[in-house]
Amino acid sequence: MDMDFVATRGLVLLGCGKMGSAMLQGWLSDGLPPESVWVIDPNPSEWLQGTGVHINADLPDAPGIVLIAVKPQMMGEALPAIAANGSGETLFLSVAAGTPISAFEAALGAESAIIRAMPNTPAAVGRGITAIVGNAHAGAAQMDLAETLLRAVGQVVRLDDEGQMDAVTGVSGSGPAYVFHMIDCLAKAGEAQGLSPSLAMQLAKATVAGAGALAEAADENPAQLRVNVTSPNGTTQAGLEVLMDEATGLPPLINKTVAAAADRSRELRNGG
Repeated sequence: MDMDFVATRGLVLLGCGKMGSAMLQGWLSDGLPPESVWVIDPNPSEWLQGTGVHINADLPDAPGIVLIAVKPQMMGEALPAIAANGSGETLFLSVAAGTPISAFEAALGAESAIIRAMPNTPAAVGRGITAIVGNAHAGAAQMDLAETLLRAVGQVVRLDDEGQMDAVTGVSGSGPAYVFHMIDCLAKAGEAQGLSPSLAMQLAKATVAGAGALAEAADENPAQLRVNVTSPNGTTQAGLEVLMDEATGLPPLINKTVAAAADRSRELRNGG
């Protein structure tokens, strides 16, 4: 099961906001024919209207895959449009945050092949990371297909069970916002030390982006990379003594941050 299967059977994109658009752009760039894609979206963007895909048209019978990319609060009115394809050969792939597989099984039929995915916003620049998990009816070929599709916007990891999605939400789902805030704080701290706002922000953005790229590219783990740039009694050590304080530094703060996001994810999953 590969992209030729998708091109032949058709791909339905339910919702085409920022995440859906990022994925569609990746697939079209990879050679997926526009005429094999159907998009259902009440407010199609100018970009989408120029892609050549079918927009709000009658759907094909038994499409190969339906990607569900609507906001959770829109799910109730969106799912009926695709319910007729449930419990058949169609694979349903959801990137809707917070909606469990059980909700899709209830709406589409328990025999449906359903894969839930948690991407993150760097997918918009092809640097996302997405975690996926499937139900009992999502076979190996369908998991491979989902991974192939999602690799268009970054890395893909597979979870052992759906319960891990809450932790994924706390780390990579919400994580970009933590990093954006860190960039802002780093820039503000530079201003406090006498830099202009624009220079401080340029330094902060490039530093975080560069360090992240180095962490991914290097053979050493991040802890060793930190040691590599820390001279004894030097400037970096002085800063790290504050940041690494076990009581007031980054370790307990990040632990509480991720736990709070994961806990909120559990509350939302349980109807809270």
